[in-house]
Amino acid sequence: MTTTRQKLKKSIPQDEEPFRTLKPVEPFSLFSARDIQLFQEGSHDRLYEKFGSHGLTYEGVEGTYFAVWAPNAAFVSVIGDFNGWNQYSHTLYPRWDKSGIWEGFIPHLKDRQLYKYFIRSNSGEELRKGDPFANHWEVRPKTASVTTHLTYKWKDAAWMKKRAAKNSLRSPFSVYEVHLGSWRRPDPENHEVFYSYKEITAMLVPYVKEMGFTHVELMPIMEHPFDGSWGYQLTGFYAPTARYGTPQEFMAMVDAFHHAGIGVILDWVPSHFPYDDHGLYRFDGSHCYEYADMRKGFHPDWNSYVFNYARNEVKSFLLSNALFWLDKFHIDGLRVDAVASMIHLDYSRKAGAWEPNAHGGNENLEAIAFLKELNTTIYSRFPDVQTIAEESTSFYGVSRPVFMGGLGFGMKWMMGWMNDTLDYFKKDPLFRKWYQNQITFSIMYAFSENFMLPLSHDEVVHGKSPLIYKMPGDDWQQFANLRLMYSYMFTHPGTKLLFMGGEFGDTKEWNYKTELGWHLLQHPTHQGLQEFVKAANKLYTGEPALYATQFDANSFEWVHLADHDNSIIVYARKGENGEVILVALNMTPVAHEAYPIGIPWDLNFKEVLNSDEARFYGSGVVNTGILKPVTGRFGKPYDLILRLPPLGAAIFKSRKK
Repeated sequence: MTTTRQKLKKSIPQDEEPFRTLKPVEPFSLFSARDIQLFQEGSHDRLYEKFGSHGLTYEGVEGTYFAVWAPNAAFVSVIGDFNGWNQYSHTLYPRWDKSGIWEGFIPHLKDRQLYKYFIRSNSGEELRKGDPFANHWEVRPKTASVTTHLTYKWKDAAWMKKRAAKNSLRSPFSVYEVHLGSWRRPDPENHEVFYSYKEITAMLVPYVKEMGFTHVELMPIMEHPFDGSWGYQLTGFYAPTARYGTPQEFMAMVDAFHHAGIGVILDWVPSHFPYDDHGLYRFDGSHCYEYADMRKGFHPDWNSYVFNYARNEVKSFLLSNALFWLDKFHIDGLRVDAVASMIHLDYSRKAGAWEPNAHGGNENLEAIAFLKELNTTIYSRFPDVQTIAEESTSFYGVSRPVFMGGLGFGMKWMMGWMNDTLDYFKKDPLFRKWYQNQITFSIMYAFSENFMLPLSHDEVVHGKSPLIYKMPGDDWQQFANLRLMYSYMFTHPGTKLLFMGGEFGDTKEWNYKTELGWHLLQHPTHQGLQEFVKAANKLYTGEPALYATQFDANSFEWVHLADHDNSIIVYARKGENGEVILVALNMTPVAHEAYPIGIPWDLNFKEVLNSDEARFYGSGVVNTGILKPVTGRFGKPYDLILRLPPLGAAIFKSRKK
């Protein structure tokens, strides 16, 4: 300790002579009594302003304040390269109020210093932990936290002013899901080398804008030790991963998206965390963050540990973490991972491997209460963002307000639609007539929640094959089928999400170690598919009938369902001003030249998109000119005579006579 203090003394200028007497760690606190109360009540949503490392000036001396929660600790110190990782030179002080918080100010310690907490538990066990609230970490496989600041001059005031309208449930949401490390790579054969946030921004932002997506969703960018977890096994909940650069460089990426008019959604993982030595697991030698009962505290699917939602301090940690990204990084929405596993005690657990709740049910009442508190807090603090639940069960009211008994999310992934749709399109068109209910069933429950239609990364990994190879037939038919499926997706009620690579028909499963198959765009089939997705985005975002009432049952009407033999389906999306978008899907490779459908409207129609257009590598069976209704012969007032393309969609917009 003497050696360290001597080094510090030498670095103090003569005009700071009065401050030489500062101890290696000064007793200092950023916590008020109110902070402690809220922390222990589980309702503190700004803990990131208190915990972790914070550069500040104390008694005229610059340094760093540290605070960590370790309620089962007998001794806590800060170790790092600044003190030779000495366990005893910089000991933190326990708060007098029995909150379990250890804190103190270390003079002269500035930015970009490596550190950890040395913790001796009450049992005598010694641990070296990263800072749960660190804003920066070493690049894996190294595991130290790094002192840093989050100062950044934002330039997105125009976006922030208008994003309430951009993120409204009455606005289009077409989301491009991205894994930053594998969208593009400097060397596709070297998974250890990444583009920086700045380099990715220069390529990704203009691409997303050109493709017409309204939002980008980033798979977890929080710090994680193992690339193969895709970011879903976090150790640094409060830090953008250092793989691609600094927190400020990530802020600049968000800023650039906002300048381009694109919202940024983050995958957020409040459901579980890994057992890495430097992480949250047994943080102070006890089950600090996780349930002690492994029937609730360990998740067999991911070999990881479940947050203890019954512990108020843990709830404050998670609540603050969600608000942290919205506050400090201007994030526009959170897609909350694995909600089904959070709210069901028996999720992926066999009989006897879980314990019912106090009422004998399988609901995790503490997790449900936490999610309600989470959404209530987010929408009160940031009413212009959205939360989106990945929830795969029929649990009531996931996207309904808390005051109505719901969980309070803005949207919910429509997993049933995804499963049924992919299963239907895998079938040979010859047999689709027997399975038409698969493609129509989703409307039975489409308006029970605010649904987002996801074709996510989960559908193109682990032997499931890429989307293009899920489609039957020869090369031409596979692309026609995929364009047809996208037509159905972009005109079905609900918001949209497409995983990277799906927009141009990547021919290999997603692999986090390499990049997408961009070389495929030299082929007209892949170019055509990419152009079609661009056109589908333009249609969806340009027609209020497709988005303004996307969660309203009155916006949808079946028009023609009786022709099972030809697997032809026609439906309408209706706007608030009487406009009609008519969608005709031909699920077989047999074209129809003069196909009559009965309609109830005395309106003219014009084709606005056809998946069989030549520019999309289709066969060119399109409808030209204005289509006028004729006297009906099939039980409806009027008929409309259509050309239906093979394995194609013809989409029309009404025009007043």
